Amino acid sequence: MPEGDVVWRTAQRLHRALAGRQLLACDLRWPSLATADPSGRRVLEVASAGKHLLTRLDAADGEPPLTLHSHLRMEGSWYVERTGSGGRGRRSASGVRAVLTTVEWTAVGHELGMLDLVPTSAEAGLVGHLGPDPLGPGWDAAEAERRLLAVPGRHVGEALLDQRVLAGVGTFYMAEACFLAGVSPWSAVQDLPRPAALVGLLHRLLHANKDRAGQITTGDLRRGRQNFVHARSGLPCLRCGGTVRVALVGPPPQERTAFYCPRCQPGPAPTDDGRPQQPLGAARRPRPDGARTPRRHTPVTWSGPR
Repeated sequence: MPEGDVVWRTAQRLHRALAGRQLLACDLRWPSLATADPSGRRVLEVASAGKHLLTRLDAADGEPPLTLHSHLRMEGSWYVERTGSGGRGRRSASGVRAVLTTVEWTAVGHELGMLDLVPTSAEAGLVGHLGPDPLGPGWDAAEAERRLLAVPGRHVGEALLDQRVLAGVGTFYMAEACFLAGVSPWSAVQDLPRPAALVGLLHRLLHANKDRAGQITTGDLRRGRQNFVHARSGLPCLRCGGTVRVALVGPPPQERTAFYCPRCQPGPAPTDDGRPQQPLGAARRPRPDGARTPRRHTPVTWSGPR
């Protein structure tokens, strides 16, 4: 799922293309919005709120300003093309969920996970639950720390993935921040030695990557060395040479993958049977008999305290 920096960058691109321009047409291919037609309105701005996108439209014909809210979920994207170009690239037409057309540019929402059209005054009903956004104008580090520590016995990895704690943090930044802080994702938040430092680290990581397409936490641009642990299960740790592992963090059915180095991140960890694990997305290696070896990403069970 795209994380806060990707969504922020998407909002910036849409804002540059649409802000200040009138919608000549607005095609919303979403069941609950089948009859909605905000065409004729002017786009005021496009902003991000964690992993959410908010396209704000002006008032029209005595009606209040509106907000088109979208969420990319796992497969969604917004892309911009010149109006009239007819270019859809490699994206399938069946996946189009929204088309916003202005004189110069057309924005196309593809495979969106959520789409809502509400009065701008009602935005809080969609994003009001979110915690502080490290890339938002109202960033509040003290509030983020307070929310992080609100449930003392909660696992750090689970808390960081909760959008009510920090908006925009996903599995990538959770894993990388925990590694850089030397903290196991399964440690209790009450045991964090420096919670404020962890919050500050996440703020810096997201800001460092918001203006570039790649997410880099090591400072090394070479392929395979851009990040320390995320998606590197079974590979040597770039710091200590030990083997990076992967398991699940969080309660079912909300559990998510957490990559970690047992040497660099001492503390509670899942029971590990030691079986080989391939990097996330790695091709399966053929066995001598021609069969294919299944990937080893089955999470192991938790043996520590709840």
